[in-house]
Parts: sequence; structure tokens; C-alpha cells
Amino acid sequence: MTYIKPKFRHPEMPKNTIGYAKADYEGVISTLCAGCGHDSISGAIVQACYEMAIEPHRVAKLSGIGCSSKTPNYFLNNSHGFNSVHGRMPSVATGANMANRDLIYLGVSGDGDTASIGMGQFVHAIRRNLNMLYIVMNNGCYGLTKGQDSATADQGSVSKSGSVNPFEGIDLPGMALELGATFVARSFSGDKTQLVPLIKAALSHKGFALIDVMSPCVTFNNNAGSTKSYDYVRDHIEALAEIGFVPEKEEITVSYETGTTVDVELHDGSVVHLQKLADGWDPRDRQAAMRRLQAAKTEGEILTGLLYIDPNSKDLHEVIKSDLRPLNSLKEEDLCPGSSILDLINEGFR
Repeated sequence: MTYIKPKFRHPEMPKNTIGYAKADYEGVISTLCAGCGHDSISGAIVQACYEMAIEPHRVAKLSGIGCSSKTPNYFLNNSHGFNSVHGRMPSVATGANMANRDLIYLGVSGDGDTASIGMGQFVHAIRRNLNMLYIVMNNGCYGLTKGQDSATADQGSVSKSGSVNPFEGIDLPGMALELGATFVARSFSGDKTQLVPLIKAALSHKGFALIDVMSPCVTFNNNAGSTKSYDYVRDHIEALAEIGFVPEKEEITVSYETGTTVDVELHDGSVVHLQKLADGWDPRDRQAAMRRLQAAKTEGEILTGLLYIDPNSKDLHEVIKSDLRPLNSLKEEDLCPGSSILDLINEGFR
């Protein structure tokens, strides 16, 4: 069996506005289990980047360890990539972002990689508002080590082996909201209509953007007792809104009935359209989002959509007032301005 895709392409294959075909955003053939939700997420990333006409070489994709962290090999084959050790992807992303602020940073992680060994890394990337898209492929189990419950497995859920999880599950979007994340969303790997515009909006957001994606493990956690199975997720989803994304240069032609839509303009001029399905919900109200999440959890629902966004977000570079130039482009004279400048700095502390 080969994992290399054929290079032949039909000469009339559609191209986006910068001349790239969708195949230019793909990777090698997936080796994940057939039907794995992670492959659907990879497909959504490909679709979003193709539609946004992002040049692949402008993207840096990063991951840790786990089934989810294998997926960067399956999309954006012509992008920069770094597969870090278990749970340390946010540190690598932070260092890379500090060195070159001009790249688009896309981190992929799993519920084990994020909610267990990588928890300390995850929370500090949030509080620093690192400018990146952080996708969690959440299946509630450790798929690489035969399906043990992960930290996001819901209390009372039953594994394929029949054991009941006695511990409270960690709610990553709720934690992100508490820590001050400026873009928080949840989706389902089987809902491409919702997931693709969420990814597009997150890539356009300035600051830390979390998308927690319910991605059922077809091998170890798709049984009747699992709250992360396809059937359970489909039966308990409650969407907050129907979402649309309009790029800066595209004419806005979407329209809804008066009073049922929210438009959020992002830093680059693009617009997120939200046709509200939930009464009294505003995606710019952090406290309302936290209350809505808690209510859904109490009722056994899985809340999906854009939960919260801060359209005035300031990312880490803006907070620490770093140089507008990528740090990796600075020369010796920029980094070592001379003893006279050092004397002035020291004088300022006296």
C-alpha cells in the first residue's frame, strides 16, 4: 500500500483567486482508522485554506503526540511543520510566533495532548493571547494506547470495555473562557457546514482562537455508553447559530431577517455572520457564554458554534510591544545598538 498521492491533476481543476487548486492544500493519504472524525477535520482545514486563498508557505502547522497530532501530515503538505513532544506544542508555537510574526500558526492537538500532559502549556498560550488557531480533536479517549478514558471523558460515560468513568470531565471551552481566551468555539467533525466557516473566522482572528471539535473515535469510543460517540453527539447537539464567513474583499450578500443576525467585523476587515438560533445570546458577552455552557452541560447538551469572540483582541506581540519586524529578520545592529544606548537605559533606572 502506498501513502503517496498521485501527482497527476486534471488540467481544468478549479483554482482559487491566487491560482492554487484544492489538491495543493492536501497532504499524504491518511493512515488513521476508516471513518475517524479526525480525517473530516483535516478535510475542513483543507477546504477553509483553499477558500481563503492562503498561500501554503505562509502557514506553520504544529502538533504534539497522539492520533490528532498525526493529522498535519494529511493537510497543507507545502507548509512549514513541526511535530513536538507530548503536550509541548504551545511552547513551540510561542517560540516560532515570537521569531516570525508574519506566519499563520495552526496548532493541532488532542484531548490527551491538551487536557492532561499539555495542560500547563495550553493555559499559558491562552493567557498570553498567542496569535494562533488551536484545534482540539476531542474524542474522550487515548486512541493510540487502546482507548483509555482521557481527561475530557464525561463523568458516567461507559467505555468500550464496559468501565464507567468516575471523574468529572474537563470542559476545554469553559476553561478557555475563564482564562480570557478571545475566540472560543466548539464544533462536530461531522458538521462541515459549521466547521469550515469557524476555521476561516479563527484564522482571521487576532489572538488565541480555540476550536474544540467533537471527533468520535470509531475504534475505541463509538459505543452506546460513550458521550463522545457519533450517535450521542448527533442526538445532543444544540447549535447557537448558523455561521457564515465573508472575506474582506468579497461582496457581502448574506441577509437574514431583521433582529436575528449578528455581524462581527474582524481586524482584517472580514466579517463573521451569525444567524442566532438561541434566544438572548451574544457572542461578544463572555459571561453569557460561560452561563450558556454551564446550562447546556447540566442538560446533557453539546453546545456548538461560535461561543465567544472579542473583536478588539490584542495579541501577544501587541501586548509586549515587540518590534513590528519578524525577530528573525533583525540584524546585529538592531539587537546590539551600542554602549551609549545601554548607558541611557541604565540611566533611566536610577
